[in-house]
Amino acid sequence: MVGFDGSTSSERALAYAIGMAGRSGSGLIIVHVANRLPTTVWAGCEPPVFVDVPDHRTEVLGLELACADYLSDVPWVLVERGGDICHELEEVGREYSADAIVVGSTHGIVGRIFGSVAGRLARRAQRPVVVIP
Repeated sequence: MVGFDGSTSSERALAYAIGMAGRSGSGLIIVHVANRLPTTVWAGCEPPVFVDVPDHRTEVLGLELACADYLSDVPWVLVERGGDICHELEEVGREYSADAIVVGSTHGIVGRIFGSVAGRLARRAQRPVVVIP
């Protein structure tokens, strides 16, 4: 199983996951987690409410993947989820009994402040996490 958002690091993770699936003769679950954004609740001090924001990137990513020659030798499926990336990747991994979760590494200030997806996932996942630089 691989987390994929179309970024350069997720493309490298996808390439690695394709190789793993090909060598083991198994299929590949490609997971795109759409954003859920907090909306401000102005009625007192209530906790934030999260809304699903339509994420048309999944449709675009699905079309790009369907046309990709490098996926022609491996059976695959694209799964879309919404919510916390780490939680959703682990949930999909559990649902599909994934052997491992492959993700790309993230760099930058957001990762340093809040922790990278790969780091958070490695701490909480119930299966091996492979982080591709």
